[in-house]
Amino acid sequence: MNHTDHVNLLRNGIPAPGGVWADLGAGEGAFTLALAELIGPTGMIYAVDRTAGALRTLAQAMRQHFPRVALHTVTADFTAPLALPLLDSPVLDGIVLANSLHFQRQPAPVVRRLKEYLQPGGRMVVVEYDTEQGNFAVPHPISYGRWARLAQECGFAHTELLATRPSRFLRAIYAAASW
Repeated sequence: MNHTDHVNLLRNGIPAPGGVWADLGAGEGAFTLALAELIGPTGMIYAVDRTAGALRTLAQAMRQHFPRVALHTVTADFTAPLALPLLDSPVLDGIVLANSLHFQRQPAPVVRRLKEYLQPGGRMVVVEYDTEQGNFAVPHPISYGRWARLAQECGFAHTELLATRPSRFLRAIYAAASW
C-alpha cells in the first residue's frame, strides 16, 4: 500500500480538520502521515509506539512532509496506561489503531481502557485485516464483524465500515470508525 491508500482508508473516519488525535502502535508512521494529511496544520497528533527508532523515523518524515502539523512522539506500550505530554487529562478527538490490535489475544480490555481517552463524540478508527484466520505476522486478526461486536461490547454506540481494500497477505483490509 502507498500513502494514498492509507489516506483513503482513514478519510471517512476523520470528521473534520484539526483536533487532537493519537496513532497507537504508530511504527514508522504510514498511518500517522495519512492522519496528518487529513487533520491538517490545525491538528495535533500523539504517535505512540514501543520502538524509539521507529518514532525517530516517523518524526523525520513528518518534518519533511507535514511540518505544520504538531507531532508528539511517545515511546510507550499503548496497552498500558499512557501519560500524554501537554494534556492534563487525555481527552482525544480520535484514536487510530492501524494494524495494532491484531497483536492482542484479548483486545476488549485494551479497547475499553483506550475508549476512556476519548472525549464525548470521539472516534476510534481501526484498520485491520478482515479475517479470523491469523498467521505469524498477524496473530489475532479482527474481522469487521468481530470489530463491530467488540466495539458495541466496549461501549461504542455506533460503528461504521469506512473502506476496504484487497490485501495480498490476508484477502482484505478494512477501516472502521466507532463512536
